[in-house]
Parts: sequence; C-alpha cells; structure tokens
Amino acid sequence: MSVLFVCLGNICRSPTAEVVFRDRVRAAGLEQHILIDSAGTGDWHIGRAPDPRTQDAAAERGYDMSSLRARQVTVDDFARFDVLLAMDDANLADLVAMQPPGSSVILKRFLDYAPHSDLREVPDPYYGGEDGFAAVLNLVEEGADGLLVSLQERL
Repeated sequence: MSVLFVCLGNICRSPTAEVVFRDRVRAAGLEQHILIDSAGTGDWHIGRAPDPRTQDAAAERGYDMSSLRARQVTVDDFARFDVLLAMDDANLADLVAMQPPGSSVILKRFLDYAPHSDLREVPDPYYGGEDGFAAVLNLVEEGADGLLVSLQERL
C-alpha cells in the first residue's frame, strides 16, 4: 500500500501529513507495509525544507521534519502510489487534470478520513499566523487516525 499527500507547495500541509502519518504507521508496526511520501502541485519550493513555522509546530508535538524536502507531483506518482490525498479542492482538481487515462489510483481529499471534522479542506496556513499551523496539525492528526483505520482494513 502506498500513499502520497499533496498540497500546493509541499512545505506546509502535505509534509505535515507525511510526518504525522509516518508516526501513526510506525506506532501500529506497519512501516514495512505502507509507503508514505508528500508532494506539491506547484514547483516554487522544490528541494527546500518545510516552512520553519511548520517545522516548529510539528516539533512542539514531537514530529521531526528535518529530513523532508519539497518535490512536485509527477505523472509517475499515479503509477507509484495507490492513494493520492489532496489537502484541498484545488489540489484535487489539479490531480484529476494530471491523472493519466487508465490510472487506477484513488484520488480523494485527505479530510475525507477525518469523520469528526466539519471541514472538507485543510486550510493553507502559509499566509496566516502561528495558530494556523497548530490548527493544521489538529486536522492532520485526526485525518491520519482515520486514514490508518481505513488502510488497516485493506492490508
């Protein structure tokens, strides 16, 4: 099983989802069964570390993002991953537009796995204040828990 988390620049939301979900998968003893990565639909930040505010918020909860570097989604990702999870509707639309004919990848919004959230999208904290990064973590932790339950049913 393989999962790719996708946001706009791959420096805030999707790397947060990657590290949180890795933590959940590791705690469940499933790291040998689930491949996890993240990417952005845009190319502005390729090769850069996650936003320092994202890293700080993650570190406050014990997540280490220091090894992550931004990359852009490629057509090959549609063959490499079983599930591509978009952080918002614009990301999902970009993925749908990129999806090659005949691809069997599952494309969904990440928060489809957060049953207690009234939100459909993980808001982009990039232009907001510090509290936006903590709010993203709250949503991502809930979504990661729901995603893990869903994937465990398939393994």
